[in-house]
Amino acid sequence: MATPTIDKFLGEISKLMREKNGTQIQNYLHYEPPWPPLYEQMIAELKKTYPIFQQSSLERKCTDILPVEEEEDGGGSFSSFVTFVTKYFAFIRDVDVSQLLETHDKLKALLGQASIVLSASTGLIILPTVISLSRTLSRLAIGLDKRPDLVANLASREASMGGDEAGERVTLAEDSANLIREAFKKCASERSGHLSGLGSDGKPEGRRIGIYLMANVCLKLFFHCRKLRSAEQIFALIYQQSPPLSLYPAAQRTTFLYYLGRYHFANNHFFRAQLALQAAYNQCHRQASKQRRLILIYLITSNMILGRFPRPHVYQRPGAHGLRDRFEPICHAIAKGDIASFRTLTDIDNSSTTWFLHWRILLQISNRCEVLLWRSLARRTFLLSGNQGDVANKKAPTLNLYDVLTLATSLEKRALDMESKDTSDERPAAPGKHTNSLFIFPPTPADTPPVNGDAEPQGGYIDPDLADFVDPPGPDLPTIDIVESWIASLVDQDLLHGFVSHGQKRFAITGAKNASPLQVGFPNVWATVSAKADDEVPGWVKEGQKRAGGTVMHLSGARPVGA
Repeated sequence: MATPTIDKFLGEISKLMREKNGTQIQNYLHYEPPWPPLYEQMIAELKKTYPIFQQSSLERKCTDILPVEEEEDGGGSFSSFVTFVTKYFAFIRDVDVSQLLETHDKLKALLGQASIVLSASTGLIILPTVISLSRTLSRLAIGLDKRPDLVANLASREASMGGDEAGERVTLAEDSANLIREAFKKCASERSGHLSGLGSDGKPEGRRIGIYLMANVCLKLFFHCRKLRSAEQIFALIYQQSPPLSLYPAAQRTTFLYYLGRYHFANNHFFRAQLALQAAYNQCHRQASKQRRLILIYLITSNMILGRFPRPHVYQRPGAHGLRDRFEPICHAIAKGDIASFRTLTDIDNSSTTWFLHWRILLQISNRCEVLLWRSLARRTFLLSGNQGDVANKKAPTLNLYDVLTLATSLEKRALDMESKDTSDERPAAPGKHTNSLFIFPPTPADTPPVNGDAEPQGGYIDPDLADFVDPPGPDLPTIDIVESWIASLVDQDLLHGFVSHGQKRFAITGAKNASPLQVGFPNVWATVSAKADDEVPGWVKEGQKRAGGTVMHLSGARPVGA
């Protein structure tokens, strides 16, 4: 039976294969409706002449028209590409976009065959198609992951097929990312051409062209399903084998640096995170306000933790609308050492923190910024009641830690709404007994004899192992030991300059003979942190950077900088 549209399509593909025009081949391959009129005709011919039970005939048709062996010198085979085209025909013939799970499975199988073609010596011609398929599969997987009704059906289907119930179920997004990662590895492990991966024009050559395009698709999926360990493998492989990032287009650089910054942020490497995010923001197109906003959220948070707060003009930039209302109150609370306001603004039960939880930055702010909060509190206390010292009599400026304790306790009480309450008489109902409801059972009825003759404690059963535990007499307020530990920690981090006298409960500032005690004792946080850090960001390949080949880079194992 005549199939003129199929024959014409295969003839055009055959010509493009001989010309090695991978970009135009990708333009010929459509994966989703609406189909152009010629593709509607081709699908009708496929259903009529090559139905699902005639798959072998369809493959013979493709083999007869498409080249199997490359004609030019250099070797290589097109046989795997012929199989890919056959599967593409089967995909457009059988796909039903209303059945999203089946569409996902068919698209994944098609990408798997394209990845096989990519690994061949002639695989460069399929690279644009692999990138396009990966993006389509990524969008579909993320969309399905947001449909719990369909995911529930998938879980039921896996259970009926006897899936492993003991192991953790792999989500659609992670499953798709794992497949795309295999294609990425083939791009990163390209061995043809110069060892540096660059051609005579100084640009990436071969499959290395697609390193960051494929990496960005993988990273989008891994971050969506929160698999940072899998993302680490992407960064480590790039750090070992990729050409410098600066040789790739700006869009690829910006996207990659955004995910690299997010990764270091999640691992508490905030200085590295701000370096990557700042570079991503600088290279992001000015009109890409949505992307600039995403970068700004994590860039501002990273800088806050490092002691560098945004200036007012930052909130006027494209994409920064509404960020002032989110970050500025917290920055003011930290700068003033206002524990009460800081606790309220970062309280997980506070409705205003929903936005911070959504972007997964609340815990970093509430935990890491507390260091700066106590530094500001100590500084403000020194301004109010600190001893400025006497250079002539060789007396160092000092800060009484009990003054810090008084101010901290007052602010903590304000945060707990206790300022007008007298907590001195707050005691547990039964001193000497643990009153946690987790360990208390209903009282035994009066007519039930006690076990082993032991008298039942009033109020119900208490676990014997906890019988001697005593509830704290009131809320968890600071003590002098807590204040001293905070000051000592700040001294150890070089955020305070001096020493702590344990016996006198005082902090003494050293080196203030010819300068202001305030400037010497409380150095600038950002200047201190940046002076101890370096500009190397694992995962970011820069020009002229020396790398040890064959080594495994454990990025999350290093000590956080600025944490």
